Amino acid sequence: MSYDIAIKGVEIIAEKDMGLCNIGISGNKIAYIGSEEIVSNKTINGSGHIAVPGMVNAHTHAAMTLLRSYADDMILMDWLENKIWPVEALMTKADIYWGTMLAVVEMIKSGTTTFADMYADMEKVAEVVEETGIRASLSRGLIGVVPEAATKLQENIQLFKDWHGKADGRIQVMMGPHAPYTCPPEYLKKVIAAAGELGSEIHMHLSETKNEVSNCLKEYGMTPIALMDKLGMFEVGTLAAHCVHVTPEDIQIMAKKHVRVVHNPQSNLKLASGIAPIPAMLENGITVALGTDGVSSNNNLDMLEEARLAAFIHKNATGDPTVIPATTALKMATVNGAHAVGFKDLGELKIGQKADIVLYDMNKPYWYPRYDRTSSFIYAANSSDADTVLVDGKVVLENGQFLTIDVDKVYAEANKCAVRLTK
Repeated sequence: MSYDIAIKGVEIIAEKDMGLCNIGISGNKIAYIGSEEIVSNKTINGSGHIAVPGMVNAHTHAAMTLLRSYADDMILMDWLENKIWPVEALMTKADIYWGTMLAVVEMIKSGTTTFADMYADMEKVAEVVEETGIRASLSRGLIGVVPEAATKLQENIQLFKDWHGKADGRIQVMMGPHAPYTCPPEYLKKVIAAAGELGSEIHMHLSETKNEVSNCLKEYGMTPIALMDKLGMFEVGTLAAHCVHVTPEDIQIMAKKHVRVVHNPQSNLKLASGIAPIPAMLENGITVALGTDGVSSNNNLDMLEEARLAAFIHKNATGDPTVIPATTALKMATVNGAHAVGFKDLGELKIGQKADIVLYDMNKPYWYPRYDRTSSFIYAANSSDADTVLVDGKVVLENGQFLTIDVDKVYAEANKCAVRLTK
């Protein structure tokens, strides 16, 4: 049998060392993994590399790359109200396009092949996804306390109609209410109703800070999680970002209603939002993925760093070095993320899975000695060693060179946008 693409002589990240393997790709799926010689239309030399499932960034505001280092070392609401939101109000569709394009360059170059994004002018984000070959779940960020609230909801509905399932299925669309403190219950009811009619799910920030939870308790007499449950949000399917300050009762609700949680350790640490009780969520069977949040609220879009932080933080927070082992951290960054954002048959190197594959160069000092590949990847490797990336069975980065993006143009245009916005 001949395959469209063959990756030859590569190691595969797995709980058990499989030795050198060949991977055969037909269309957009993995069709063969083994040691037999295979023929193909295109051959990729995997010698000295390890194949890892493309990582999934399950919570981003990609265009915020334009605000990286613009405002740092501030608490969340001061940072949002006095720095970020005023600049975002000046953003044009071109700013969204180039900011997202810059984020996609960073994601692909570090081994991320799928992201879940929530922002404004999401049709420009969809264009970036379609052009670059990356995979994404998109949500129009909705704020229910502004005069344009109804219009923005219609934009999210139209985004679903125009883009859900497009780009050969690489694009999915969710509804994107921002948070309980910006979306009152009456507005959320409209969002939930629209999601139910469309067959869409919801992507929302929940229980990110202590103030958010305490204000919700004062105003509604219940936590944000309990409030969303009462409103029926979880019945349509929910991707909940952060969930830092949740009670045991909240966790039970999330487990029962199959809420998928996105842990954003880098952002939570930088904004001093707290440490989410991830071990308790995992123990209760909740799907926990990883995200970077907006680049302006952390440092970068490095998902390997997020996985490493998740493991280290919770080992120390619980005093248990076994609580999130390297295998769990890897699953959070790959297959858990894929399922959390709504993509099936994705996130694992198995026959029948979508061919989202990253090859990392192992000719580095931190890959020696080679006792445990997963441990070395999570605890020691560097995401910048990703040099060949496939998404949906197509090569988008080969030997460090982008095939679908003019990187120099992206850098120039993104910098031009940033200078204009913050001058």
